[in-house]
Amino acid sequence: MIDVRKHPWLIGLVIVLSLVAVACGGGGQPASKQPAGTGEELAGTIDIDGSSTVFPITQAAAEEFQLDHPGVDVPVGISGTGGGFKKFCNGETDISDASRPIKDSEKEACASKGIEWVDFTVAFDGLSVMVNPANEFVECLTTEELHKIWQPNSTVKTWADVRPEWPAEPIVLYGPDADSGTFDYFTEEINGEDGATRTDYTPSADDNVLVQGIAGDRDALGYFGYAYYVENTDKLKLVAIDSGNGCVLPTPETIENGEYTPLSRPLFIYVRKDSLKRPEVQAFVEFYLSDAGMRLVPEVGYVNISQEAIEEQRAKLADAIGK
Repeated sequence: MIDVRKHPWLIGLVIVLSLVAVACGGGGQPASKQPAGTGEELAGTIDIDGSSTVFPITQAAAEEFQLDHPGVDVPVGISGTGGGFKKFCNGETDISDASRPIKDSEKEACASKGIEWVDFTVAFDGLSVMVNPANEFVECLTTEELHKIWQPNSTVKTWADVRPEWPAEPIVLYGPDADSGTFDYFTEEINGEDGATRTDYTPSADDNVLVQGIAGDRDALGYFGYAYYVENTDKLKLVAIDSGNGCVLPTPETIENGEYTPLSRPLFIYVRKDSLKRPEVQAFVEFYLSDAGMRLVPEVGYVNISQEAIEEQRAKLADAIGK
C-alpha cells in the first residue's frame, strides 16, 4: 500500500479526480437535468398577449420555463383574445392566447401582413357565472334567464325582473369587454349572436377587475373563466346553469364530460410559424405541450384535454418544426 504521507502530490491528484467525478455526474447522478443543447444557452424574448382566460396557464408555463432558461424573457399580456389577435396579426407578438378560434376577419388581417400560424388546443374551460357570496337566493339560472338578463336592450333592471320571488334590488352587471374571447363565446351561446349584448354593464379585459367588482357588490352578477373562480372561492359564489337538463355547476368533471353545457369550451394558443424557427420559441412550445406543461393546467384551475388530444397537438408541433 502506498503511504500518501510520503507522496503529498497524491493528495492533490485524489482531490482533482474527485472534482472531475462530481462534474461528470459521479455516483449515478446527472450533472444537469437539462438535455444537451437545451440549457441556459437559450436567450431572447418571446412576446405573448391575448386572452385573460388563457393567461393563467401561459403565465405558469412561462414561469416554469424561465427557471430552466433564465436567458429567455417571456412577458405575457392580457389585452383579450381580440386585442391579442390584433397584435399577433400585426407582427407584434410571437404567441397569441385565445379563448375562441380565430375569426375570418382576423385571418384576413394576418394574411395581409404575411403572418402564418399554427394553433394548439391546450385546455378546456367552463365559462362561469358568479354572484356575490352575500347573495342567498341565486343558486341556479337557466340559459333563458341569462338571455333575458344579457340580451341587447334588456328590460331587466332588478332581480325581481328575473324571478318575481326575488328581491326588487338592482342587478349590477360585470363582464368581459368586446375584445375578449369570453365575451364572444358567451354572447354567441346565450344571445345567439357573437357580440350581441346589453351595454349597461361594467366591462374589463382583466378578469381580476371583474372578480373585485363582484366581490365588492352584494347585487353583482358577472361571468368569466373558471380558473378565476378557483383562485377566489372566498370572494365569489358560483351559479349553476340549467340548459334544459337540470342545474349543473362547472367542475373539472362536468366541464370534461360535457355535462356543463353550453358554456364549456376549448382554449388555444396561436404561434407564428416564423417565430417557431427560433430555438427559444420552439423550446417554449415544446415545454407547454410536455407532460410538465400539461400538469400546470389543473393547477391553475382548468381541465386537461385528453391524452389522445395532447398527442395530436405534439404531432402538429413536430410537423410544424420538421421533427
